[in-house]
Amino acid sequence: MKFICLGYFDEAKWATLPEAEQAKLMEECMAYDDELRRGKHFLGGEALGAAANAVTLRMKNGGVEVLDGPFTETKEILGGILLLEAKDLNHAITLMCKHPGVKNGPFEIRCADETINQQIAQRNKQFNQ
Repeated sequence: MKFICLGYFDEAKWATLPEAEQAKLMEECMAYDDELRRGKHFLGGEALGAAANAVTLRMKNGGVEVLDGPFTETKEILGGILLLEAKDLNHAITLMCKHPGVKNGPFEIRCADETINQQIAQRNKQFNQ
């Protein structure tokens, strides 16, 4: 099964860490991602840019409203996405509990919606022919 792991963190807290600590944590994360790769669990991932450069779109009064930044009421923002292959949710939890990124903020784990993903893949094939 595919799982999407959403990693959250506090940008302000991250900014206060010495550069060496940031680098150490990132290397720990990359090393664990390599472990996931060796086990055929790592399917991909993307780190996100700063929230200050983000926008949120929402429908309002029949039009699209563009808001600066992510729409969030917490200090922790989405920092990245990891695509994971696991037997089931418990297996995904076990794998992600060992991820060093959990030290910096929570991870939300959701199974991928394979029905919709198949529809997306089919549409992609139509455009890539």
